[in-house]
Amino acid sequence: MSNLHIYNSYTRQKEKFEPSVPGHVGLYVCGPTVSGESHLGHARPYITFDLVNRYLQHLGYRVRYVRNITDAGHFEEEGREAEDKVATKAQLEKLEPMELVHKYTSLFHWGMRLFNNIEPSIEPTATGHIIEQINMIQTIMKKGYAYEVNGSVYFDVKKYAENYPYGKLSGRVLEDQLETTRELDGQDEKRNKADFALWKKAPPEHIMRWTSPWGEGFPGWHIECSAMSSKYLGEVFDIHGGGMDLQFPHHESEIAQSTIAHDHAPVRYWMHNNMITINGKKMGKSYNNVIKLTELFSGNHPILEQPYHPMVVRFYILQTHYRSTLDFSNEALQASERAFRRLWEAYEVLKKLTHPGNEVAEDAKLDAQVITWCKECGEFMDDDLNTAKVIANLFELTPVINSIKGGQVKANALSASTHKLLLDTFKTYLEDILGMQPLQAQQSNKLDQVLSLLIEIRKDARTRKDFATSDQIRNKLQEAGIVLKDEKDGNVSYTIE
Repeated sequence: MSNLHIYNSYTRQKEKFEPSVPGHVGLYVCGPTVSGESHLGHARPYITFDLVNRYLQHLGYRVRYVRNITDAGHFEEEGREAEDKVATKAQLEKLEPMELVHKYTSLFHWGMRLFNNIEPSIEPTATGHIIEQINMIQTIMKKGYAYEVNGSVYFDVKKYAENYPYGKLSGRVLEDQLETTRELDGQDEKRNKADFALWKKAPPEHIMRWTSPWGEGFPGWHIECSAMSSKYLGEVFDIHGGGMDLQFPHHESEIAQSTIAHDHAPVRYWMHNNMITINGKKMGKSYNNVIKLTELFSGNHPILEQPYHPMVVRFYILQTHYRSTLDFSNEALQASERAFRRLWEAYEVLKKLTHPGNEVAEDAKLDAQVITWCKECGEFMDDDLNTAKVIANLFELTPVINSIKGGQVKANALSASTHKLLLDTFKTYLEDILGMQPLQAQQSNKLDQVLSLLIEIRKDARTRKDFATSDQIRNKLQEAGIVLKDEKDGNVSYTIE
């Protein structure tokens, strides 16, 4: 169906993409842990795999895109092992865990809409699939690769590594992990330091807990993705995506537990985007350099010189190949804004240009060059989705468009078919595949976006019985001529007077 080649992180080489079922693609991407606001670092994987989804659909594939929501557990082998991010943050914000989950899931969806990301086909939650996770853990235990200690269940990494290539995806050597793994809560329960938790016993103060064959507890971080991906995409599916920071321990653990549960590896192509850094450092709370999406769009952050439009951020991310490091700076984003405006303005000019209709190009050399630049865009996308080269070619075409508009090049310099190819190329790549929208169109929707966010905040306040905040939002909006109406189904509508 296509000549698409993608870089498989597992084999470390570009491979021709051939789905297991002709014409269909199963795509799974690790979604957010909704214990806090999404930030700029989160924007890259979701924009990257929105691009993957868009291009696969452009090639004619029917894509089932599954992106999960982690709304329980997420204790990590690299941090305090028994820490549940959702429960911990809920206590800090004085919210029920599911209130917190709803709040930050809504904010995540809000950000994805502003980035013009297509919604996934299925968005399963960890809390909605506890039974599937328990069933998978039981299967792994029956096969002798997991063991229970004091109500917790651990995966036996050392035994797995005796029979399977553990560490191949991340390049980690098991012996090194056994020597260097940090001392964590529960380490004394494990047979080996490298073993990871499939299920954790819930201490008395733990809020989110479920009944299991091993007592009350909550699932491990890794098992949720294995359980949900196999449920919705099958035991073997085509593409698993995520940030490269998830290669270890998350994706390595997914491979191990799924291989045992199903007797074969779960994924045919692993794809990982590189990180966004700030002054060479990975964006993260430990570096105190996280820029939340709300801060990015409002400019309300000490690092930021100005607000940045979601389309500017999207363009900034897509200007660099997804496997390359992307270093944040105000200068880079401002340059992206200027570049995107120039490109979109050329597209608007092109849509208004009329062609005489002749099929013989007056400038055969220019005509041939335009055809080459246009056709190369598909070749670049087929070569591991090289958006950087696609955008470079669109910039090569921009002076041609402006020259026709300015009269330096005649309207019939290109043949009618080449003129149409030029227009189709901008429409297909700039809008459909890169997913860009004009800045003006999003600016005209800005009121709707702000009101949607305020309505979500008010809804959260009402759920928490914080009626003072809820009433303040309603009254202030009413003073501005915007009347909110609470519908019977729980939704909120508004009218502008």
